[in-house]
Amino acid sequence: MSVDDQYNDPFEDRLSAALQATGSDFDTDRPALAAAGTARGRRLRARRNVAVVGGAAAVALACVSGALLVANGGDADGAPRTSSVAASRTAAATPSGDGVTAEQLLTTLKSLLPEGMTSKETGSGTEGGAAPYASLVYDDGRGAAAIGVNLDRVEPGGGQARELSECPDKRFTNHDECSVRRLPNGSVLKLYQGYEYPDRRVETKLWRADLITASGQYVSLTEWNAPAEKGEAVTRPQPPLSPAQLETVVTAHAWLPLVDALPEDGTKPTTAPVPGGSDDGIGGQRLIVVLTRLMPKDVKVVDKSGEDSQYGYVVVDDGKGESFVQINVQPDMNDVRDQLFDASDETLPDGTRVATHQGPGEKGMDGVVMWTVDTIRPDGRRIVISAFNAGSQVTPATRTDPALTMDELRRIALSPEWEALD
Repeated sequence: MSVDDQYNDPFEDRLSAALQATGSDFDTDRPALAAAGTARGRRLRARRNVAVVGGAAAVALACVSGALLVANGGDADGAPRTSSVAASRTAAATPSGDGVTAEQLLTTLKSLLPEGMTSKETGSGTEGGAAPYASLVYDDGRGAAAIGVNLDRVEPGGGQARELSECPDKRFTNHDECSVRRLPNGSVLKLYQGYEYPDRRVETKLWRADLITASGQYVSLTEWNAPAEKGEAVTRPQPPLSPAQLETVVTAHAWLPLVDALPEDGTKPTTAPVPGGSDDGIGGQRLIVVLTRLMPKDVKVVDKSGEDSQYGYVVVDDGKGESFVQINVQPDMNDVRDQLFDASDETLPDGTRVATHQGPGEKGMDGVVMWTVDTIRPDGRRIVISAFNAGSQVTPATRTDPALTMDELRRIALSPEWEALD
């Protein structure tokens, strides 16, 4: 839920216009993250971990979200058709060379699952122009659970491949376990155990396995402990496949010929981007060095990250509990100056605009507050710093107020040290 839904505040209206709550519920992608500056989008985006749901996989799983609630085919009375996984233990589907069909994906998925019953089978092949996916509801006798698979290609060593093979930062995405390892054949395997909602408003668990081969074949397998991604009651304590079983299914060789049958996408880059590169960012690590140096002397930095070119965070502790502090440094924002600031905001003698806000946190966690100082220089450089009374945006409050005062946040945002980072 955005803060706009809770309060009618003029500053918050403008702040929300610059913040996209893409990670608040994982309703879009993922990928639960704090604000990170976009290069030309002209707004701050909520940073979720794209390693959880990223690229074409996010599109496919968005389709699964609705499709899991609809039976694919059924009997004359409208009841969903069920089938036995045991009866499907035939050779996995072989692509015809004309792309991949939903039936081939479903046949392969069912051939790899343990014995049980399936229903609500649905999917989409390459005929739709998007990455193919298949989903079904699987029941091994211990409770019905949704399972989905999608296939794609990624550029080996490229940005999307790196994002998909990284575990999410727990400061942004509440999860139990995540591991990444390289297999003997050069493939990278990520196993993730988390939740459908980062704030765990319901106990729907989301477990996922992502495989990226050395040649860029991508297979993603996701399961829940409920018959649907959202909107259905939990039916079992855990999703049906253990992490070891997830690994067995996602690494099965049967998927690779299907990936190879995907049509070539001429829109994808042919060269991998430079790690950490950006056309108009100052570099996340340099940003964090400055932010750390500007912290008040009475706080200790206990964690920090600056992987994004325009965004970074530190976690500080003054002896009264952890406090999450995030910063965005965005160049060339004069084209939206009037949308972000108005006549009620402060104007300094040099033309710098300053707006402040104190309100609830972005993710709707009970008791979490967010204090923000938003500034824009005459040259269009926008610096936004926020502090929280919790160690992250997805965990409960650890203290009454953030560790930094509004005056301290203002001093950091207006520091001339940011102007040297060109």
